Amino acid sequence: MAIESVMSSPLGPPACEKDAEALQFIEDMTANVDLVQERVLKEILTSNAETEYLQKYHLNGATDRDTFKSKIPMVTYEDLQPEIQRIANGDKSPILSSHPISEFLTSSGTSAGERKLMPTIEEEMDRRQLLYSLLMPVMNLYVPGLDKGKGLYFYFIKAEAKTPSGLVARPVLTSYYKSKQFKARPYDPYNVITSPNETILCVDSFQSMYSQMLCGLIMREEVLRVGAVFASGLLRAIRFLQLNWKELANDISTGSLNPKVTNSSIRECMAKILKPNQELAEFITRECSDENWERIITRIWPNTKYLDVIVTGSMAQYIPTLDYYSGGLPKPCTMYASSECFFGLNLRPMSKPSEVSYTIMPNMGYFEFLPHDPSAPGFSRESPPRLLDLADLEVGQEYELVITTYSGLNRYRVGDILLVTGFYNKAPQFRFVRRKNVLLSIESDKTDEAELHKAIENASLLLREFNTSVVEYTSYAETKIIPGHYVIYWELLVKDPANSPTEEVLNQCCLAMEESLNSVYRQSRVADNSIGPLEIRVVKNGTFEELMDYAISRGASINQYKAPRCVSFTPIMELLDSRVVSKHFSPSVPQWTPERRS
Repeated sequence: MAIESVMSSPLGPPACEKDAEALQFIEDMTANVDLVQERVLKEILTSNAETEYLQKYHLNGATDRDTFKSKIPMVTYEDLQPEIQRIANGDKSPILSSHPISEFLTSSGTSAGERKLMPTIEEEMDRRQLLYSLLMPVMNLYVPGLDKGKGLYFYFIKAEAKTPSGLVARPVLTSYYKSKQFKARPYDPYNVITSPNETILCVDSFQSMYSQMLCGLIMREEVLRVGAVFASGLLRAIRFLQLNWKELANDISTGSLNPKVTNSSIRECMAKILKPNQELAEFITRECSDENWERIITRIWPNTKYLDVIVTGSMAQYIPTLDYYSGGLPKPCTMYASSECFFGLNLRPMSKPSEVSYTIMPNMGYFEFLPHDPSAPGFSRESPPRLLDLADLEVGQEYELVITTYSGLNRYRVGDILLVTGFYNKAPQFRFVRRKNVLLSIESDKTDEAELHKAIENASLLLREFNTSVVEYTSYAETKIIPGHYVIYWELLVKDPANSPTEEVLNQCCLAMEESLNSVYRQSRVADNSIGPLEIRVVKNGTFEELMDYAISRGASINQYKAPRCVSFTPIMELLDSRVVSKHFSPSVPQWTPERRS
């Protein structure tokens, strides 16, 4: 229907009638945050009233917030592990949820421990699908004409695990791509992708990537947006193209699919898409054989309007590399979600990555917020702090997110620290600050992910005159020698090998990192001599690609994989150390002076 006849929205004029309904839903939810949250908690507590977990705390059918807050404690995954293990082992009694547990969603996990198992129920898929359905109506407000082409997205599934009871355990995105909601999704002209379902649903990551890239190349003129779940996934696709463009060009030239792709479903669907096209094959050969891959995305997909990838949190480090390959295309971050719960969306998706704020949708679960003060002492179970509701937050304050879900998580600490940046209607908008967990510690020092990332950003400024950037990094606390010290592994993108950074400059990078770290660290270095000079180990190009391949071979999801910001697992350490090309240390101690006390 004509755009003029569609009811306008405070967010902007909707692109079509269907979008108008989605935007109105957002308006209703954000204008009535407290009422919706009250209703959601009542629904969850009513539904799960007979569960073993809620009965243990003598809730006695109460559904009001005050009773809930006074009787139900905050918990972590470790607190719930015994109950989760019982469900995994086959106990079908209503332990956490009165609804049958349909599957377990696995968290992306870290090098420090096993992947977490998050129980979920069937109806959660509809709730997640509802949030997905809001993303394009918002994006259409900012980028017109997305119904005139397609999205090139690199989506992957991984092999599923089974718990002893036979329940499936898989990443949340694998669950979604294999659901009827995704596979039988209705045609939407604003959300057409180049990858057929068969290419996404192939568990072999090489065959899946190869066929998705091939489709993207064949339909290159139609591609209006390029994406993956995380920035690292899109860069992996670019790397794949670098390694396999000759075979892909040959397939396009001959009209026949590489015999390495053996999956019968893929071969069948590609037979309908792949036709000989000598002109396109020559174009790909010409572009990809050039050693300069700057702006390669817009050279191959010239109509690309934006990159659809997550570049907040630990993904922010990929922004310079994405800019290099795309010529600085916008990078909207559309949604905020985890294995435990889908939270909300970005109502201003074209804002700069450093300014991204998410609006939590109050219908997704019941949300509480623990005021975050890094300097405050820990709290005890006997005197827990008062948690705030979604409608009661203050701009400029940091909070730790605590959730209660329809699937049976009650007052569960997700571990995300969020900063309130403003409000949309009555809904607070959040910037993701960091995961709560500390990354590095030698003794009394504590360095978190955001602080490490900032230190690396500051140090990498010294590389600018050499046209060099840090494309990937990880770290570990070397404590086998005394004093211990931080070790940072860097993979560098040197754009001009004839002008690569000198030994002296890389040593100065170590010192620049130390200058950026907190005063406790610097005191330990300067006054206490309890921490040794920071070390940077430069690794060969492609090392972090190998790290990802190793993680995937051990069961990590290609969609959810994020390079660990801190490592301690021996095989990973051995892999990294075998690829080191140079080692560098701080040439002097950082600045530190005792605080003056009057």
